[in-house]
Amino acid sequence: MKKRWGPLTLVLLALMLVLAACGQPSSDAGETEENAAETGEGDEATSEGDESVTIGINQLVEHPSLDAAREGFMQAFADNGYTEGDNVTFDVQNAQGDQSTATSIANKFASDGVDLVLAIATPAAQATAQAITDIPVLITAVTEPVEAGLVESWEAPGSNVTGTSDLNPVADQLSLIPEIAPDAKTVGIVYSSGEVNSEVQVELAQEAADELGLELELATVSNKSEVLQAAQSLAGNVDAFYVPTDNTIVDALESMIQVAEESQIPLIVGEGDSVERGGLATWGINYEKLGYQTGEMAIKILEGENPADMPVETLEDIELSINVSAAERMGVDIPQELLDQADNVIE
Repeated sequence: MKKRWGPLTLVLLALMLVLAACGQPSSDAGETEENAAETGEGDEATSEGDESVTIGINQLVEHPSLDAAREGFMQAFADNGYTEGDNVTFDVQNAQGDQSTATSIANKFASDGVDLVLAIATPAAQATAQAITDIPVLITAVTEPVEAGLVESWEAPGSNVTGTSDLNPVADQLSLIPEIAPDAKTVGIVYSSGEVNSEVQVELAQEAADELGLELELATVSNKSEVLQAAQSLAGNVDAFYVPTDNTIVDALESMIQVAEESQIPLIVGEGDSVERGGLATWGINYEKLGYQTGEMAIKILEGENPADMPVETLEDIELSINVSAAERMGVDIPQELLDQADNVIE
């Protein structure tokens, strides 16, 4: 027997359905809340402010290689969704070649509470690492981070400091000398006595010179005003010059170029930017790419990785750069087979 619904029963049933509907969220509201949970929109407005980061940059001195490293670092942020003035602020400071100024800059970043610091070149990196121990510090344009006391090892830095090295292929660079000047016997190197990275490169140059049958004549300087005189003191006794990636010497590179041209001595340099400025040739790295690689490491740290566990990185690719106009001014004929190998030929 079928149950029959009377009018009163139907009215009561309709009233119950209306009350039940009022007690539940609407389907639209439910979807909105669900979507907000999925996208994090509800928290985004708050977190956007929290996610805005401030990066302190402590650069030892301005010269093309270090400038290129800084620009590559900042470009990595731009390519990964960071817009300056929106969700990232760069506080760029230049120590003008003075380590005490680099220390003052590092102390300022520590007191300002920046989120991360980039230190460019060894003296600036040493000053920053000593002043800041609780904020991630990325280093670049540092030749030997262990010898400089910045990390415990290349593979496991062990502290708040990691980054990239510009360790040069010193042996490859010195091997250019017998190719360009087959009769050369003695190579002059002017370097800064205050830079650990320079001492490391001179040691590598000595090993390479022994293999190539070359002798080294060395002269040290304490600041860039002494570079011209140091180069002149060597000019009469050497058949070629070699300039490592020494920040003081590179900052005063024009003095080395002047002496090389006046003395008709080939000038082999440590990186491509110095070839563009008038050095003769190098097998070198690209500092903008090195800085970009450092920027990618910084972003990983901001996203949660621990710098203590991130190995110090290097660039594997090196490029042969030759300045043919500089060769003419130095009285050097570049062999065609060497020119054919060049990645960059500056006319």
